[in-house]
Amino acid sequence: GRKSLRQKITDELKHYYNGFHLLWIDTKVAARMVWRLLHGQVLTRRERRRLLRTCADLFRLVPFLVFVIVPFMEFLLPVFLKLFPEMLPSTFETESKKEEKQKKKLNAKLELAKFLQETIAEMAKRNKADTG
Repeated sequence: GRKSLRQKITDELKHYYNGFHLLWIDTKVAARMVWRLLHGQVLTRRERRRLLRTCADLFRLVPFLVFVIVPFMEFLLPVFLKLFPEMLPSTFETESKKEEKQKKKLNAKLELAKFLQETIAEMAKRNKADTG
């Protein structure tokens, strides 16, 4: 069924609250990583990627806050997200956006696998012809 306006507003507020909460947690973890880096410890590859993602999210937060702070500007947010899809910090992504990204990555991997299989099959044919 259709949601009432009150329910839609409540859902959006919960979404923003959860996004800011997750960003706060990521920021605290990233601060600990920076502290470790400053004291000479080495980060793992996973920690380095998380630190980079959190820093990128903090830089993306600045234009996003303009939409939240300026009255009635949030009505333009869907337009700007259509023009600049990576503007939103990663903690604010919806499940459908995450699934869409995963599908695109999977399709790219499948295309690469097909290409590699065709290449190997072609190489096998050439080797067979050369030895036969």
